[in-house]
Amino acid sequence: MGYADKHLGLYLSHRGELVDYATAIVGDRGRGEDVVQEAFFRLRSSSADRPLDEPLGYLRRIVRNLAIDWVRRLASEGKLLAGSVACETIAEDRPSQEDAIVKRDELLIVMEAMAELPERTRVALELHRFEGLTLKDIAARLGISVARAHSLVYEGLEYCRKRLARES
Repeated sequence: MGYADKHLGLYLSHRGELVDYATAIVGDRGRGEDVVQEAFFRLRSSSADRPLDEPLGYLRRIVRNLAIDWVRRLASEGKLLAGSVACETIAEDRPSQEDAIVKRDELLIVMEAMAELPERTRVALELHRFEGLTLKDIAARLGISVARAHSLVYEGLEYCRKRLARES
């Protein structure tokens, strides 16, 4: 299956939620559908020759950017009427100061939890989450089975989740 076929499947399976997301930004379902369709075409053209690590995340980002551009363009042209989408309702790229502090504290908890993991579990988790390696690649690098690599990553994630839930 080529990249185009995978992207079409991705588009079709997530179209509804992407249209809802775009509609929330632009304030009009028809325009939200147009934004999602344009985003799909951009995804296909930008990734025709190379695979993407996170195609759904990339597609969502394109949808968001196109929707925000559309709202800004209308606002700059003076076409947004009172009561329609306000630029203030569009989510910012950066978190609030409070969110940043909470996330920093959560990160510290997770980093402490990772330091407490057995070395092989920690390494497997780091390879998977930070370096983006597949379970197959982790298994090859650590000289273990794919099932064992999956088990190590899962155990590491569960330990970190429990620590985060306990200390948050």
